Amino acid sequence: MSIAIVAIIGGVVIALAGIFTDALTRGQKLKMKTVQQEIELEKLRLESYTIETEKMRLELEHSKVQLLETKQSSLKKP
Repeated sequence: MSIAIVAIIGGVVIALAGIFTDALTRGQKLKMKTVQQEIELEKLRLESYTIETEKMRLELEHSKVQLLETKQSSLKKP
């Protein structure tokens, strides 16, 4: 009878250990997925920042050219 009780308790402990391990594994997988999504988001933010910076640089260059043209045309007028 004591062997049966030990076997039952052992089975319950093994089952609980499996459930606990499965829960930890799922938690780690969720954390890993979250980190991967955060990395992807940061990549997109950096790409967007780079594109926006380039756009602003081109707009500034265009404004400089326009300003120089305006200044030169006003100097040419008598």
